[in-house]
Amino acid sequence: MKIVVGLSGGVDSSVAAYLLQKQGHEVIGLFMRNWNDASVTLEDECPWIEDSNDALLVAKKLGIPFQVIDMSELYKERIVDYMFAEYEKGRTPNPDVLCNREVKFDVFLETALSLGADKVATGHYARLDSFTNENGEEVYQLLAGKDNNKDQSYFLCQLNQKQLSKALFPIGELTKPEVREIAREMELATADKKDSQGLCFIGKVSLPTFLQQQLKAKEGEIVEIFSDFAEYHKEKPEFSSKLEELEYLSAKIHYKKSDGKVIGKHQGAQFYTIGQSKGLGIGGHKESCFLISRDMENNLVYVGEGRNFPGLFRKALKIDNSELHWVREDLRLKNGESMEVMARIRYRQPLEKATLYQFEEGFFIEFQNPQSAIAEGQFAAWYVGDELLGSGVIS
Repeated sequence: MKIVVGLSGGVDSSVAAYLLQKQGHEVIGLFMRNWNDASVTLEDECPWIEDSNDALLVAKKLGIPFQVIDMSELYKERIVDYMFAEYEKGRTPNPDVLCNREVKFDVFLETALSLGADKVATGHYARLDSFTNENGEEVYQLLAGKDNNKDQSYFLCQLNQKQLSKALFPIGELTKPEVREIAREMELATADKKDSQGLCFIGKVSLPTFLQQQLKAKEGEIVEIFSDFAEYHKEKPEFSSKLEELEYLSAKIHYKKSDGKVIGKHQGAQFYTIGQSKGLGIGGHKESCFLISRDMENNLVYVGEGRNFPGLFRKALKIDNSELHWVREDLRLKNGESMEVMARIRYRQPLEKATLYQFEEGFFIEFQNPQSAIAEGQFAAWYVGDELLGSGVIS
């Protein structure tokens, strides 16, 4: 097969390219330049030049064709602008999930296919399988990577069947140490290169600093809510239906300034996220304070003391039907149906027992145990066994 590998300049994609070449495929290396707007970042802190050079060294070592494609305008339009808009609305987006859906397995994939490629490969720690259904159609399954510490299936949770049919994840069966060992044996330039942290276009700039270059700072008050008030709000009333119960369990508590005590100032509610404890500038407490809610309209930030503060936890979350995505469309729930799964609300979170419920009014995930810091805009993903079945944007 003719396969285009997204060479990122890291060890994972380097080894992915080598493994495919070893299997006898015709391999082409493509490096995506995702960002180049120096007006909103510190250009000299962005490692893209070093990364593209490393990708070129790997391509030369393997003797495969190599090309750099500039996707910065598309990246700005589909990822960066979306990020700003979401933060401004008080939501917490996940640009890595979006990058895979909107860039790597959309425009990048189309570019690869236009070059005559049969498939596109990346260095994700995930696996693919497939089976033929009763109609003779091939159904693709997105599986967790073998390395539990590096499993990246969550970042691929918005891909569809068409995208998966053209995807390859050559290192999904390997652990990170095994990948590095292969790279050392092949004397690849990226063998001992550290894993990249965060997004290229942010570089080493903190997220709030980055956001402040596009979103205006506006001073507001930090209000502390005390645990006795939050505990009172957790008392459960009687419900006439499962839908009513789920609406209640997934609802955010809407605090008022008078519910607590003003203990500090902040530079804009949009710069913070649910569950955040660093960067709040709060002292004088035995334990750290955690952000439990934001009032975007009145620019108020609410906090509670301690990681076990009751206002941090919810037992259920809601996803609007319009923001629901099934990787396995054949398993999509009909109204009134439910399904037992394992689910997570952020990358690296251990999978938690949960039940999915589909209603005309929305889609709900009810967890066996209350979950900390459920943030609007993030993706919840659900699994049965090793297989990721679907995902959605938390509302």
